[in-house]
Amino acid sequence: MTYDVITIGTATQDMFLRGSMFKGEIKDPKELKKLGIHAEEATCFGLGSKISIEEPVIEVGGAAINAAATFSRQGLKTAAFFKIGNDQFGKTITNAIKKDGIINIGLVDKNVKTAFSSILLSPDSERTILTYRGASETVRESEIPFSKFNSKWVYISPSNIKFNLVKKIVSHFYNQKTLVAINPSSAMIKMGIKKLMPILKKTDVLILNREEASYLTKIDYNNKEQIFKKLDGIVKGIFVMTDGKTGAWISDNENIYEVGVFKNKKRADKTGAGDSFGSGFIAGLMQKHEECKTGLCNIDNVKYAARLASANATSNVEQIGATTGILTKKEFETNSRWKKLNIKVMQS
Repeated sequence: MTYDVITIGTATQDMFLRGSMFKGEIKDPKELKKLGIHAEEATCFGLGSKISIEEPVIEVGGAAINAAATFSRQGLKTAAFFKIGNDQFGKTITNAIKKDGIINIGLVDKNVKTAFSSILLSPDSERTILTYRGASETVRESEIPFSKFNSKWVYISPSNIKFNLVKKIVSHFYNQKTLVAINPSSAMIKMGIKKLMPILKKTDVLILNREEASYLTKIDYNNKEQIFKKLDGIVKGIFVMTDGKTGAWISDNENIYEVGVFKNKKRADKTGAGDSFGSGFIAGLMQKHEECKTGLCNIDNVKYAARLASANATSNVEQIGATTGILTKKEFETNSRWKKLNIKVMQS
């Protein structure tokens, strides 16, 4: 079977915990440094204390699941590859993606539990994630069903899948002439651009946030022009650089797109926002690429994809859960809220 897209990454059971105690209380840089905390602010709890919370919210998540939900809800034939444990969390994930119309080509580990995250949500939607990676990081080459890896696109968000294995997966799809989109993990980014070159050279769409792009290129965070120049010389297709609440920047090697944001009705939870933007962008490209047959870098294609990406991420952060707010094709096309987005196009 040939799919429109295969997603590759993690699958997790997420539990969201909300409470008034989950807020920044320590803001003294000296005190934070003394505690070994590399953040602008922190909170703390007394050992042995009991903290009241609101009703927990339990949802499925993980990059492979989050991205697959976008593609499937956009009407694309979608398969997801991930690894879960032989436990109740794994069964919950399997049932959830089946309901979403996602084809499961994943693995089950009989010895390691399914990945699990507890997300502490503050009243202003900031979060701290306690994560157990479990089966998601035990993928071995001998287990990978390469014979099932047939698709027009692949969306890879590898988390802790071993680098050499990611290289082999990318090469497999590249040799099949599958279009490759990748959102590298922080572990991969820390390896440096030279180490990642064999993957980047085979990538059609690279997705990073601004901090990651700065770290990878060793170029100052504020010098986005040089960041684009550096990565445009490596990635043959499109480079997407998300920038949180301010939107995103996109380069197709000919033009730079400054992408605005849709106004939030509320910000409930930003878990999965990056996945919903990245997968929304690829879903938009896929739809327009199929219609126009003029290649990835058609300006109208990129603008449509950016609008879908921004709408998908905006809708997602307005609800708790990494897939809860992901848009269907009908919701995106019929809701006037998503019709217009400020996108400036400049020659690179």
